[in-house]
Amino acid sequence: MSTETPLTWLYAPGDRPGVVAKALGSGADVVLVDLEDAVAPDRKEYARAATAELLADPAPGPVPIHVRVNALDGPLAEDDVRTLAGLPGLAGLRLPKVTGPADLARVAAWADGTPPPLYALLENALGVERAYEIAAGPPAPHGIALGEADLRADLGVANGPGQGPGLAYARGRAIVAARAAGLAPPPQSVYPDVRDLAGLAASCAEGRALGFLGRTAIHPRQLPVIEEAFRPTAAEVEAAEQIVRAALTDAGALALPDGRFVDAAVVAGARRTLALAGHGKI
Repeated sequence: MSTETPLTWLYAPGDRPGVVAKALGSGADVVLVDLEDAVAPDRKEYARAATAELLADPAPGPVPIHVRVNALDGPLAEDDVRTLAGLPGLAGLRLPKVTGPADLARVAAWADGTPPPLYALLENALGVERAYEIAAGPPAPHGIALGEADLRADLGVANGPGQGPGLAYARGRAIVAARAAGLAPPPQSVYPDVRDLAGLAASCAEGRALGFLGRTAIHPRQLPVIEEAFRPTAAEVEAAEQIVRAALTDAGALALPDGRFVDAAVVAGARRTLALAGHGKI
């Protein structure tokens, strides 16, 4: 899958360079080096230093590397951003528990006003309520996503790896906010049971139906399941090709041979399907 339309985002702990190296060779579209939840407090400084050493290389791996920094209201985030923001191998910063545009502005200031692409994680009720405000900026992030483990805790929603109804509103709000702000659809949050691949596949199918695009993962074995779930099927590609071919001969609304009505919105959706299938850019 082209990283122009990433479907798989794999987390790796920043204090374990060997695991990061394996993640870079896993086939994930993007590797997310984590300085926050996956790193023990006494390993935070080492994780930052090891990550900075990796990202000092302009081409540190075959796919883009993003870094999730520590909590923005804590004592470590500013040093994380100041250390990493100008490094040539950094493709993006993921910001935990964003609650408003002021958080993004603070990170931009730490990066001397020229931050790398920023991705806001909505992990509490206030962040979800301000989803569009965060997505639209200023400063505008390159993407938003939910952090569902923390969000469940904040809302008191029953815990569990599946799609359950408790976060339905938050998921819909994040998807709509991203679209309204002109951002790419958010990826789904992680599925925590790395052994339950059938459950992961079912959860991804529900997420795709909601409007998510791709998913973050915590183990390489999850990657093929996620990609298969979000990559268009052969039948979907064939149908999309038929729509696009028909649109090339008629600039207005038209009907396909099977009677289906096609307008500009349908054509745009078909082009997105072909982009995900590798036939173009989304």
